[in-house]
Amino acid sequence: MQVYKNFIGGEFVQSTGSKRILNTNPADTRDILGEVVLSTKEEAAAAVDAAAKAFKSWKRMPAPKRGAIVAKAAQLMGERRQEIARTLTREEGKLLSEALGELQRAINISEFCAAHGRRLNGEVIPLELADNVGYTMKEPVGVAALITPWNFPAAIPIWKIAPALVAGNTVVFKPASLTPATAELLMHCFVDAGLPAGVLNMIIGSGGEVGNTFVDHPDVRLVSFTGSTDIGLGIYKRAAGRGIRAQCEMGGKNPVIVCDDADLDLAVAGVYSGAFGSSGQRCTATSRVVIQHAVADAFLERLLAKVHAMKIGNPLEADTDMGPSVDASQLKTVMDYIDIGKNQGAELLVGGDKPTSAETAHGFFVNPTIFDKVRTDMRIHNEEIFGPVLSIVRVESFDEALDAANSCEFGLTSSIYTRDLNRSFRYIHEIETGITHVNSPTLGGEAQMPFGGLKNTGVGPREQGTEVFDFYTETKAVYIDYTGSKREGKLY
Repeated sequence: MQVYKNFIGGEFVQSTGSKRILNTNPADTRDILGEVVLSTKEEAAAAVDAAAKAFKSWKRMPAPKRGAIVAKAAQLMGERRQEIARTLTREEGKLLSEALGELQRAINISEFCAAHGRRLNGEVIPLELADNVGYTMKEPVGVAALITPWNFPAAIPIWKIAPALVAGNTVVFKPASLTPATAELLMHCFVDAGLPAGVLNMIIGSGGEVGNTFVDHPDVRLVSFTGSTDIGLGIYKRAAGRGIRAQCEMGGKNPVIVCDDADLDLAVAGVYSGAFGSSGQRCTATSRVVIQHAVADAFLERLLAKVHAMKIGNPLEADTDMGPSVDASQLKTVMDYIDIGKNQGAELLVGGDKPTSAETAHGFFVNPTIFDKVRTDMRIHNEEIFGPVLSIVRVESFDEALDAANSCEFGLTSSIYTRDLNRSFRYIHEIETGITHVNSPTLGGEAQMPFGGLKNTGVGPREQGTEVFDFYTETKAVYIDYTGSKREGKLY
């Protein structure tokens, strides 16, 4: 059986930790991929030490050369895409087509960041004194601690690692312990791309042991986290207490507004993919539909027809429409919220139970679930479920729709379906989310666009796009006097 290893100082090393867990396929728990040894605080500290030692030489490497190494890693991801994607599907449970799409996004982000190695520009700024020049330059911050979740085990690590490295930082990386195999394959891409020892380090372990060690270590100068709101806010406060940078992307409860003038076929297609793709285990998943009464019944008739036709099963099979929840704990969370929805008076239209086929007997499956007549005070309207559970909120007016969409603590992404340009722009300006779509699903994003949320979804600077480099760099102001004489003025 494969035992996953840490990556410290350029070497794959076996953890000495005493706690072990199996890495199993959530679609069929009889399929065991390997064994995870949860690392110790001492091993996490050793990774930080290795990153700190490598920082000075990595910082001195020209940014275009750092970018070239990241570009080579992206090339290797592309060459190994089938192996990485199949491994990702086996340990996380999303469809193989979704895993391939995720890996392509990781490649796109790597290529975008690699090219930015030639665009880490400062600016020349006019000064008040004659024969003096002022300019700014971008410099790396130091050791970056990157803590990532299980639901996008290729894309999210890469959208943190790639900009951190190109900017000249060294990295300690904690992947989710549910998806170590994907993380290890990514490390091999960077090793084979020629990344120097110590620049990128990986420790597999718990948040309590590894994550806390990273956040509290005096040599760590910035932290980027994606995960739950409670943990993210805790990390942000602890980082602030140390005076270091933190960037935390957390929960979501993403709404779609369907107006009475919407193209219903387009809206149904967008909500279907947004709510049930990746088994609802996306931070950008559609979990609420706020719809005007006039079109609600027609919309639901079409959506339910698609849901009833779904095949739930093995995510490696091309004809499967939805795979499992990631593990028993996540499945229990989903089933608990379904019970909460029933008990609070929402009308269950479809699902709410587990499939009974032989294909799903050994996995963590739940049927796609839709609740109608959900009120904005219900828990299933306000709390993140992270499963294929969709709430339908009926409203009379567009104003009511905006109020309902904005009525929860999260603000990652949103969408509206309408043919009305005036409504579209009013929605864009009034919706309380960091990402918004018009006539397209709540999902996705492109490498060159910023990613992040408002309210209790995100704190700190945005990820992705060019904005991410503001997080991973310091700005140094430079003054040069080429008069060759003593300055007489006392400017400031």
